Amino acid sequence: MTEAEPTVFVVDDDLSVRRSTERLIRSTGFKVQTFASAREFLDHSRLEGPGCLVLDVRMPGLSGMDLQRELTQSGIRIPIIFITGHGDIPMSVRAMKAGAAEFLTKPFRSRALLDAVRAAIERDRSAHKERFETGELRERFEQLTPREREVMALVVSGRLNKQVAGELATTERTIKFHRAHIMHKMQAQSLAELVRMAGKLGVSIQS
Repeated sequence: MTEAEPTVFVVDDDLSVRRSTERLIRSTGFKVQTFASAREFLDHSRLEGPGCLVLDVRMPGLSGMDLQRELTQSGIRIPIIFITGHGDIPMSVRAMKAGAAEFLTKPFRSRALLDAVRAAIERDRSAHKERFETGELRERFEQLTPREREVMALVVSGRLNKQVAGELATTERTIKFHRAHIMHKMQAQSLAELVRMAGKLGVSIQS
């Protein structure tokens, strides 16, 4: 997996804030894209690699909270760091409950913003890696035949080959054959690893 360069997106209707925030974040080596409104961000941003969104709460048109809601409803998952000069506790609680990574009230220390940006990007990097690995697992799982999926569900639930054969009305030899194919296709080195894979894929465990 070749990771794209992290990007910090800054959305604020105040030009001076956009410029100063961009300079600060660029000084740490991160790529930065700035937008004057939530709508401009929605229309022109490209969310390809890990990153985070530094977002003003109060803006003309779509507010920061409105943008957070739109992104959530669209299934777009990017850590959001809210910045505001008008924050209050109920607002910050709503933002955090909706998944915000941080809520900073102006004036804030440069260090506080940079620490929040680094933590958010690390969080998003881990999420991208997790989604990539799960996607690869899903592709391997889809290569299994319907019968192999049945066998896998029974095997990861702890059944012995003999028990699986009895439940599927076939021979133990046939189950061993299927099991070998499953381990090969899923690239699992052990039963424990196959169980972990099944958990990530949400494969229903047979009781």
